[in-house]
Amino acid sequence: MTGTATLKRAEKDQIAARAAKSGSAGAAVGMDVDEESIEEEFDNFDKLAVTNLDDAIAQYKAVVSEENTDTTKVRRKEIAFTRAAVLLKNESRTQDMKEFIGLVRPFMADISKAKGAKLFRSMLEHFLDIDNAVHEQVAVCTECIEWTKQTKRRFLRQALEIVLTDLHVKARQYQEALGVAQPLIRELKRLDDKMQLVEVQLMESRAYYSLSNYPKSRAALVSARTTANGVYCPPKMQAGLDLMSGIVHAQEQDFKTAFSYFYESFEGYDSTDSAKNAVSALKYMLLCKIMLGEADAVPSIIAGKLALKHSTGPDARVLEAMRMVAVANLHRSLAEFEQAFKDFKAELEDDVIIMSHVQQMYDDMLQSNLCRLVEPFSCVEIAHVAALIKLGSDVVETKLSQMILDKKLNGILDQGAGTLEIFESGDEDKAYAGALDTIQHTSHVVEALFAKAQKLF
Repeated sequence: MTGTATLKRAEKDQIAARAAKSGSAGAAVGMDVDEESIEEEFDNFDKLAVTNLDDAIAQYKAVVSEENTDTTKVRRKEIAFTRAAVLLKNESRTQDMKEFIGLVRPFMADISKAKGAKLFRSMLEHFLDIDNAVHEQVAVCTECIEWTKQTKRRFLRQALEIVLTDLHVKARQYQEALGVAQPLIRELKRLDDKMQLVEVQLMESRAYYSLSNYPKSRAALVSARTTANGVYCPPKMQAGLDLMSGIVHAQEQDFKTAFSYFYESFEGYDSTDSAKNAVSALKYMLLCKIMLGEADAVPSIIAGKLALKHSTGPDARVLEAMRMVAVANLHRSLAEFEQAFKDFKAELEDDVIIMSHVQQMYDDMLQSNLCRLVEPFSCVEIAHVAALIKLGSDVVETKLSQMILDKKLNGILDQGAGTLEIFESGDEDKAYAGALDTIQHTSHVVEALFAKAQKLF
């Protein structure tokens, strides 16, 4: 579940906790204010931003820095904060957004706490929507959490800590994420807030998985699913649970079960218009098919009814990357496999889940490629195979030895001559196997008779 939804829930908690105290104050502010003239004024600021963005931001800062002498100015500042946040988000002005968030905190003391929480939530949501600013967002959230502790805004603090945990995971700061999540889980258990507890436990599971601590990741996921059974889970949260369940099962090599979970997650995210998360689930579905040796099913899944709308637009490269990996797998071509990872680095190598299966995928591709190369021969030099596959002779020899020991290849290595001899695969001789079983059973009988004979003497 995203930080935006968490903040919305925190706002409702703030309102419920302080309704008696702040309801009258909220009704008293700005009922007769001429908002049309205020909106027209800020429309002019936005028009100025097209030609001179810095001047427009400076004018917004001048408005929000005014003293709150009457109701009109208070309402004017509220609208200014909201309009400035939208402008700064669209222009990706991270530093200016940080400054406005710092300015809105003292202003919240002049309005009702419910309205202040709503305004602060809106500002922070716009800030979190800025791309490639994770580290700045972490710093701002940390600072805001300290402020909520000083002002004793408990519900808002909990929501911000959930957002901070999510940001730490996105920034790959997994130990820091666990440092925030674990005390929060204990607090939420005391408060019996199951909705937020499920969300934090799910993030904890992701952090442990990224640290390769798979037992604890699975334990955190089981706790999240157990908690979720006792409360209504929105479709988006349920999709997140299914996605993490699929990831854990894929790590345990149970790709059929993982595919089912990924499919459920994909449908859940698709029904809630979470395109980015839906594409991630679809990508892992395709990964499961490749790992199951069913790469030929990938094009039909991509062309399917549900996935077709994601095959165009900004997410098309993700599906194209998986299609290229599937094609390389079908062709049993190691060169195509490596080229796919080179062409789609952001979509493949930067994905922790994909990279956790890359080594196995690479070994499978290398094994398939070697089988394809040695198929025409009854005896072939190892150096020749290494030249064909463009790898070192030592690497090829080691892999061939492993394949022979694993009975993936019926042959023998002649290290003196530096060759590989391939045996023809014939039907199994049942008489030979039966004779071996008879000899084995006879051996057991003789040993048993010998043991009894020793007892007689």
